[in-house]
Amino acid sequence: MLIETVKRHWWVPVLRGIAAIIFGVIAFTHPVMAAATLVLFFGAWVLIDGIFRVIGSVGHRASDPDWGWQLVIGILGIIIGLLTFHAPGVTALALVIYIAAWALMIGVTEIALAIKMRREIKGEWLLILMGLASIVFAALLLWNPVAGAAALIWIIAWYAVIIGVLAIIFGLRLRSLPMLTHPVIGS
Repeated sequence: MLIETVKRHWWVPVLRGIAAIIFGVIAFTHPVMAAATLVLFFGAWVLIDGIFRVIGSVGHRASDPDWGWQLVIGILGIIIGLLTFHAPGVTALALVIYIAAWALMIGVTEIALAIKMRREIKGEWLLILMGLASIVFAALLLWNPVAGAAALIWIIAWYAVIIGVLAIIFGLRLRSLPMLTHPVIGS
């Protein structure tokens, strides 16, 4: 069952959430840092998130027929993270498009997972909120992609902290779910 596998890996969204909050706090405390530095911090965050998504998807492959989608999102996160390290001088417009595309993919994925798991868990609304926050974040970035670096930093910081807190709450709620008493086939 998907829920048992997700419950077993409750720590993945918690670690992703911690990484997001750390990134958000750094962005809040250093709002005037150079765009290249922001690119590197973003790259580190997306790379870490991608790695944990790949780990989570591989862990769910036995019970989730759609595990491949999370794997693809994780791999794309890793690629985008590595691209930011390879070309830190990327223009602000390209960075905004990278970030918006990534956030949009994350948002759609979180909402789809919530819909899929709505009968198996309570608290799927956290996944929906995470997905909606990601989609709103992507829309804000695409609304005015030439926005100033300071505004972009604040939007990214708020997004990271909100997503981080929601991911931690979701992970801890998964951890508190009772294990099924009947044996799970395929585990």
